[in-house]
Amino acid sequence: MLRRALLAAACLLPVAAAAQEAPFPSRTITLLVGFAPGGGTDILARLIAPRLSEELGQPVAVENRTGGGGTIAVVATARAKPDGHTVTLGTLSNNVQVPLAMKAAPFDPVRDVTPLVQVASVPLVMTVPASSPAKDVQGFVALAKAAPGRLNFASNGVGTSQHMAAELFMLATGTRMVHVPYRGSGPASLDLAADVVQVNFDTLSTVLPHIRAERLRGLAVTTRERSEQLPGVPTMIESGIAGYDIDLWYMLCGPAGLPEAVAQRWAEAMNRALADQGFRRKLVEAGFGPAGGTPAAASALVRADIARYGEVIRRAGITLE
Repeated sequence: MLRRALLAAACLLPVAAAAQEAPFPSRTITLLVGFAPGGGTDILARLIAPRLSEELGQPVAVENRTGGGGTIAVVATARAKPDGHTVTLGTLSNNVQVPLAMKAAPFDPVRDVTPLVQVASVPLVMTVPASSPAKDVQGFVALAKAAPGRLNFASNGVGTSQHMAAELFMLATGTRMVHVPYRGSGPASLDLAADVVQVNFDTLSTVLPHIRAERLRGLAVTTRERSEQLPGVPTMIESGIAGYDIDLWYMLCGPAGLPEAVAQRWAEAMNRALADQGFRRKLVEAGFGPAGGTPAAASALVRADIARYGEVIRRAGITLE
């Protein structure tokens, strides 16, 4: 009986080893989003998840992990098993800017995260309620200067791109407003439309439906070039704010220690999806600029923006406890 038991166990060893070494992907993939439903990151995640599922041959489930300016989702990915089955749709905001602003960041943007591929980029749009008397940027500046410290601006949290854009705007224009942080762009946009807050610098993909429905008014885009989706909205530079140039990238990221072959598999899957012209058109219509590339290019972008925004955060005096 002992010999039979040992023989049976020996026969099972190759099966167990094969199960442990199953190539990626071998089960459902979790795509974490650091912000609430309805915002730009959530919109993009739900656009790419079905296509990634097709490319990878496994279900891709989007899961919102809000809080900490989006960093809770990044931390969850950093602590996940490095096998490729848990990734984050990270952004410039929660992967770079927020941890740089924190006194004690819960993760290191370089050491604890593996950039996989840039998915897209998007401009921010300076947006006000449709009922606002401000018809352009200079009109809003006049309102803010007439009521210093009485107008509110929304953001996705302290240190996020939305927060930084507003801080830089105040520095450039000599205005003073009150910061009202939210857990995501969805609730922030609703309060903006209701005039609970008076301005937001949010992603084009988030505010575009509200602008088209005339609930919000776009005053300016934050990039050097106008947006194809909002050709009638000028840039901040055209509006008299010299040198104002901000955009927001989205990037698939995994935990540190991810095997190179798995990282390449993720990049290949995303690049194949982005090569489909119909899918690219869908992203553009939603307000995103499709990107793509390699893990090396994604890593280089993260490092470059750590250097760039570290200086911006220092100048603006942004600190997150």
